Amino acid sequence: MKVSVVGVTGLVGTRMVEVLEERNFPVDEFIPVASGRSVGKKISFKGKEYPVVQAGEAVSRRPDLALFSAGAEISRELAPRFASVGCRVVDNSSCWRMDPTKKLVVPEINADVLEKDDYIIANPNCSTIQMLLPLAPLHRKYVIKRIVVSTYQSVTGSGTPAMNQMRAEREGGVWGEYPAFYHYPIDQNVIPHIDDFLETGYTKEEMKMVNETHKILGDYSIGVSPTTARVPVLGGHSESINLEFENDFTLEDVREIWSGTEGVTVQDDPASFVYPMPLYSLGKDDVFVGRLRRDPSVKYGLNFWCVSDNIRKGAATNAVQIAEVLLRKGWIG
Repeated sequence: MKVSVVGVTGLVGTRMVEVLEERNFPVDEFIPVASGRSVGKKISFKGKEYPVVQAGEAVSRRPDLALFSAGAEISRELAPRFASVGCRVVDNSSCWRMDPTKKLVVPEINADVLEKDDYIIANPNCSTIQMLLPLAPLHRKYVIKRIVVSTYQSVTGSGTPAMNQMRAEREGGVWGEYPAFYHYPIDQNVIPHIDDFLETGYTKEEMKMVNETHKILGDYSIGVSPTTARVPVLGGHSESINLEFENDFTLEDVREIWSGTEGVTVQDDPASFVYPMPLYSLGKDDVFVGRLRRDPSVKYGLNFWCVSDNIRKGAATNAVQIAEVLLRKGWIG
């Protein structure tokens, strides 16, 4: 089994290596890939060190699997080159997500859509993954009419430069001149702006949540109204989610459904101060849900709070789980 991680020196790429190790994914030959300035740098994997190589060399070694976390432009250029030599590509960028010829997969929800001839598979947006993992079983039982979601997204979602900006602000109070990574200070601030604005007034990040929800759940009738914001947090992402169902439900049934859902952990005892928080999601793979309550303003409405480590389940872990599905089906290795 030859496995390559493309973008291996980045924040998500580093986590992909860790998750491959933690989940004991079978790897006989590890091929780390990064840009030219990182070539030759040693990457530790399962007790051995491997030199970073450029993409061309990796393709020539014909890997069975490549996990991509190098941005949309690089994925657009390189993913087809890897696929052309029989390599299965799981891509974490936005490049292929809405391509009608590519599958967009959260394994616990829609692994069944994968087919043997899928060589480039898209990993969804982090905020979409954590929202849909608890929503999918509720949609199957109660039918979701409308989702209103507000996100509180960690600076880790913007990568190392954003983390460095926040740390510098906390240490010195000022980050030189703005714009730095963000257009404004992030420490002691909330920025209601993730990705580029569109003519509608929504951002690309917000529309990712709309479009990816429809594609993953296979239901384009669901109304989705998102607002995404960046908060000065180094842990995971948080989301306030309001649902309106076609059918009635009880909070007890919702808790029972989630308790039996792989990858979802219920933390819902406000009287004892038990509810999800991003600080405590860091380094974990589950999506944590709590603060369950009925919405009295609509007939069948539910409010809840949702937290997950966006670099783990929101990116690296989900990608490795897709690879595990391919392995179980016998399509790699």
